[in-house]
Amino acid sequence: MNDYDRIARIIRYLDQHRTEQPDLATLAKTVGLSPFHCHRLFRAWAGITPKDFLQCLTLEHAQTLLRQGHSVLNTALASGLSGPGRLHDLCVNLEAATPGELKSGGAGWILRAGFADSPFGACLVAENPRGICHLSFVEPEDGATALAELQAAWPRARILRDDLAATHLAERIFLRPPANAALPPLRAYVRGTAFQIRVWRALLALPSGSLTSYGRLAAAIGQPRAARSIGNAVAQNPLAFLIPCHRVIRETGIVGNYRWGTVRKRALLAWESASALAAAMPGEDAEHNASRCP
Repeated sequence: MNDYDRIARIIRYLDQHRTEQPDLATLAKTVGLSPFHCHRLFRAWAGITPKDFLQCLTLEHAQTLLRQGHSVLNTALASGLSGPGRLHDLCVNLEAATPGELKSGGAGWILRAGFADSPFGACLVAENPRGICHLSFVEPEDGATALAELQAAWPRARILRDDLAATHLAERIFLRPPANAALPPLRAYVRGTAFQIRVWRALLALPSGSLTSYGRLAAAIGQPRAARSIGNAVAQNPLAFLIPCHRVIRETGIVGNYRWGTVRKRALLAWESASALAAAMPGEDAEHNASRCP
């Protein structure tokens, strides 16, 4: 069991037993660690304690973030922002494939692809001459299927397996920036319909630690009756984490389904909430202050 598997098991246990307020000893037992090592692992991963993290899994917390995310998204889109470089958030320059490039299927291109570890488990990341074109979370037994799906997306491109390059790229993607510093921008290159591209650009306007709903996202891009189509576009996102489709939840505050697993979606949201909290309180001890999750 790797560290993310342990974290995922803790998150699943917290979610299932949150009304019981399980203590550290109970959580440590579920992952076969001592309480000391369980606490240290969780703090290293989330930046806050399991007890404080539990508050970030609650419906009330999600509903509060949802209300905040609505105004943040509208403001960002009204300002013409599609991939803003914010402190404590990724800056992704998103470029869409042209009709000719879509038709060519990547002919003449080399896709450098490989598997790497991330804070949320193993991932497959690929880069073509124009930018990062694929990022997905992968279960250990699904590696061959993931590569086949990548090849199907770019049928005439040649895939060059390079796990070392993928590891270096993943380190850049999942790196938490130091306080008061922004990360260098990442180039992303995607294939999709005009509507999908519009939805994905809108998602990039949502800063880390904010949420929106399918209906609110539809309204924000001027398509208030297109919530179902929004859901389909979100589900077709080819760049997990980079295009933050995990920040879209149901209007009720329920996290809902996620292409790469509901537990992983909860992990992503709470990890971002913890990061946003630490950024908002520089110099303070996150262990004592994380209970102030908005």
